[in-house]
Amino acid sequence: MKNKIEAIRKEKGILQEEFAKAMGVSRQTISSLENGRYNPSILLAHKIATFFERTIEEVFVFEEE
Repeated sequence: MKNKIEAIRKEKGILQEEFAKAMGVSRQTISSLENGRYNPSILLAHKIATFFERTIEEVFVFEEE
């Protein structure tokens, strides 16, 4: 699943470390999310979208395989 986390995070001037702390995960988890190597739980996806004041659909791009 693709996402716009990195673009939104950079747009808001937030470092990976700061974002990871706010989400309660490691910086490595944020890096993996941004690089598409990790798909978050629905709870984490909701937390991320809420943090950015966006909908889940605005942050995550669902593609049928």
